[in-house]
Amino acid sequence: MTDVLVLNGPNLGRLGSREPDVYGHLDHPGLAGRVLAWATELGFEAEVRQTDDEAELMAWLHEAVDTRRDVVLNPAAFTHYSYALRDAAAQVTTGGLRLIEVHLSNPASRERFRHTSVIAGVATGTIAGFGVDSYRLALQALAHQA
Repeated sequence: MTDVLVLNGPNLGRLGSREPDVYGHLDHPGLAGRVLAWATELGFEAEVRQTDDEAELMAWLHEAVDTRRDVVLNPAAFTHYSYALRDAAAQVTTGGLRLIEVHLSNPASRERFRHTSVIAGVATGTIAGFGVDSYRLALQALAHQA
């Protein structure tokens, strides 16, 4: 069984209550439950984590490299400016692993400052704008490229 880390960045712990018109009504535990179910259906052993701390998110990416696990990453606000996170994400993909960047909303259709992702250039691929299904699509992409 393939292991995958599903990592969620800042404010995603507030899902369901933070801008539900943009991010939906499902809370983070509900998202995690769906992700774990989808992963199991696809033959993955998944672990879902969330942090508001950039350093912790970077440490989890380092852990993915060290333990040889693919990553589904929603970097949230770090998407647009965290070069430190970008460098940690690059270690995943240059280390022969896959990293799928996901977003619940479509950043390109939102405020101008959200249009640039510093993560996209080092990610295996990006899936955005499909709500929680962005995670399902990312897991499917990993399963079909296995």
